[in-house]
Amino acid sequence: MTDTYSVREAVAEDDREACFAVRREVFVEEQGVPQELEYDPYDATAVHVLAVRADGEPLGTGRLLHGADATGRTGADASVGSLGRLAVAKAARGLGIGAALVRGIEDAARARGLSAVDLHAQTHALGFYERLGYVAYGPEFPDAGMPHRAMRRTL
Repeated sequence: MTDTYSVREAVAEDDREACFAVRREVFVEEQGVPQELEYDPYDATAVHVLAVRADGEPLGTGRLLHGADATGRTGADASVGSLGRLAVAKAARGLGIGAALVRGIEDAARARGLSAVDLHAQTHALGFYERLGYVAYGPEFPDAGMPHRAMRRTL
């Protein structure tokens, strides 16, 4: 199915807006995350990755925090990036887009010299990330009112 969509870094303003639109649909509208929690100052410096259908329709997104922005989430290790805000539009689920986005974020991390990627997974998504090589560590914790676990994959 990879011939019907592509994954790229969202550099242009319209690509970044498409990322935010997918996040709004999934997190704010579908999951009820307050908008003021969904968007944060890290959006300005994060690497955003976008999956788009051949016709330009945005299908999914995720972001990578790196450097000083990531150290608060990675145990102060500047060589580890932080994957977050991974979202796939409801109509596009089950097509492998989530996995393609994770791999795109890992590629962006490698390109920036990072050695590993951490993430905070909603507990219902642990199996998804485990299948992609991530290992959970530490206790379960709440984030935006939902249970999460920290996970890491060495690149």
